[in-house]
Amino acid sequence: MKRSLLAEFLGTALLVTVVVGSGIMAQTLSPRDVGLQLLENSTATVFGLAVLIVVLGPVSGAHFNPVVSLADWWQGRRTGVGLSMGELGGYVAAQVLGGIGGAVLANAMFDKSAITWSSTPRSSAHLWLGEVVATAGLVLVIFCLTRSGRTAVAPLAVGGYIGAAYWFTSSTSFANPAVTIGRAFSDTFAGIAPASVPGFIAAQLVGGVIGLVLVHGLFGRPAAGTAEPVIPHPDVR
Repeated sequence: MKRSLLAEFLGTALLVTVVVGSGIMAQTLSPRDVGLQLLENSTATVFGLAVLIVVLGPVSGAHFNPVVSLADWWQGRRTGVGLSMGELGGYVAAQVLGGIGGAVLANAMFDKSAITWSSTPRSSAHLWLGEVVATAGLVLVIFCLTRSGRTAVAPLAVGGYIGAAYWFTSSTSFANPAVTIGRAFSDTFAGIAPASVPGFIAAQLVGGVIGLVLVHGLFGRPAAGTAEPVIPHPDVR
């Protein structure tokens, strides 16, 4: 379990470092073109997320996302597959701490104060709807792959979905409470004002529920041998 928690901490930290760091770089390279900034930011995120899933998936399953971990626990609570309640708490704590650490690291790399609270407000109904859609789609992609036995393509599919959702959702697809919290610690292109964080997280949780309902509608209840998301990994507990 210690290895799994380290992998979740490290993976979430590096994911937020990629998101925030590439956002800062995009602002530096393309200061007058917001569309180009988003393209640069989303491209780095797609590649970074895919690599992190490939590298750390065999250790922890590469959740890097409390919503995914919650869905894993909920789906497997009757069959005994997936996270236990105690393991879920450990995963979520590691992910949130990793998200904060990743933002602090990105700030430091670009010679900014370690913690610079974001001043970018993101509190509107249409943005919350965007987060519901983004998170529901992410859960749908991950658990459809799991239930159909195609987790080998998860790095490509998950990275590709997030990259697309940057562009087709109004919120630019945070789709992750740990990443959302981390992004509040950086007053840069990828930031979100702390006051806007609760609304985003609530929308993400709603999206997670909708995503699981859709998965169950498509595949029914999971069987006892259903693999773990995102990448099945050996039991090291």
